[in-house]
Amino acid sequence: MIGAALAVTLHRGGLLLAVLVLPLSIPVLIFGVAASQAAVTGPSTFGAPFSILCALSLISFVVGPFAAAASLRQGLD
Repeated sequence: MIGAALAVTLHRGGLLLAVLVLPLSIPVLIFGVAASQAAVTGPSTFGAPFSILCALSLISFVVGPFAAAASLRQGLD
């Protein structure tokens, strides 16, 4: 959401979108794989990666709309 809001205000925003979204998606990918691996091997180690994954999701749900609105507001100027 944040990368798309930044890219929509620029003429050549495709590269910027890739550069911004890739570092934001890597931790989600890492902790998602760790949580699924922990769920397969045993339920005792499932809590930590899943909690971090939930925290990352909740933070992005809260911060994302405000950051997107700020970038769109800045792009209109």
